Amino acid sequence: QVQLVESGGGLVQAGGSLRLSCAASGRALYAMAWFRQAPGKERDFVAGISPNAVRTYYADSVKGRFTISRDNAKNTVYLQMNTLKPEDTAVYYCAVGFVPGTGAGSYSNWGQGTQVTVSS
Repeated sequence: QVQLVESGGGLVQAGGSLRLSCAASGRALYAMAWFRQAPGKERDFVAGISPNAVRTYYADSVKGRFTISRDNAKNTVYLQMNTLKPEDTAVYYCAVGFVPGTGAGSYSNWGQGTQVTVSS
């Protein structure tokens, strides 16, 4: 079973930036993605990346502000978040799966989540 360890969350003012990291155990390469869940809301797709990093895809709400990338030598995926808004406040989860997708059902393993709070 793949273990995922996320880091990089925190408190930032609106307009600021944060970079999230998610390290996966083992050497197998998977499709990886970030989701987020705000209090009282469903878990939503944020960004995804194919195993070879050729394909990336984003939710409309973060296009142009967030960038997903990966370092396969470290089996780590990153989420660079710029121009953060208060509505980006949520717990952010890393996930891995065999087939890239925007639905949570595409992913079989999840990290513990990291809190991102954007103050206005």
